[in-house]
Amino acid sequence: MAHRRGEFAALLGEFRRSAVLVPVTEDEIPLTADQGGIRWIYAFSDESALARFAVARGEGGREWAYRRVLGARLLDAAIPAAGVPCGVALDVGSERDGVLFPPVVGVVPDAVAVDAQVSEGESR
Repeated sequence: MAHRRGEFAALLGEFRRSAVLVPVTEDEIPLTADQGGIRWIYAFSDESALARFAVARGEGGREWAYRRVLGARLLDAAIPAAGVPCGVALDVGSERDGVLFPPVVGVVPDAVAVDAQVSEGESR
């Protein structure tokens, strides 16, 4: 179990330092999906991963607008701005390379982590 935590910490560090592709709508809003009470921002490590996602959705023939964003900026700025529990889904549609960065302590700011302790009198 500790080995897996170490692997995840290494993946998280690499993600934070990397520029990823975030598909956006016509209004420049990041493409997201809601699942189990969590909003997931889609992000991709490269255009090939984004293309696999598009094909998996049956939308491989259309052009996808995207922005390059540092992983750290997604986790530290975009997630808190979402206003709901939110994480990042990296490389969705890839067979083995997909990773979820959930809204938990150590991944996102404590103020928006779903597992953070809330002090008495505070609300989340």
